[in-house]
Amino acid sequence: MTSGWLAFAGTVALVVGAFNFIDGLVALFNRSYYLVGDDKIMVFNYTAWGWIWLVVGIIQIAVGGGIMAGQMWARVAGVVLAALSAIGHLAFLQAFPWWSVLTIALCVLLIYALTAPPAGARGA
Repeated sequence: MTSGWLAFAGTVALVVGAFNFIDGLVALFNRSYYLVGDDKIMVFNYTAWGWIWLVVGIIQIAVGGGIMAGQMWARVAGVVLAALSAIGHLAFLQAFPWWSVLTIALCVLLIYALTAPPAGARGA
């Protein structure tokens, strides 16, 4: 059985993964881009956040492909990573509010899209 929600979820997972990957690259290579005057966001500096977002983004892109292929492990991993990404972007709100709000909204939408279809459904 195919599900439009899973095709949508796979696409959103790829987009959120790309957003997080870009966040990581920006934090690593252009530290003055973000709006925060202090070098710390919560407990990490920009370099640590850069590596965190880079790794999370790469994993989310891989999970997006798994979601499109209809893998149940990818749906579970997608929900977990979307929740962690939303929480991480709450901490990142001070540095870049509009980007973080957009990413949090996409993560919430992704969680819904991954949990709404029945088990065994595949992306279109």
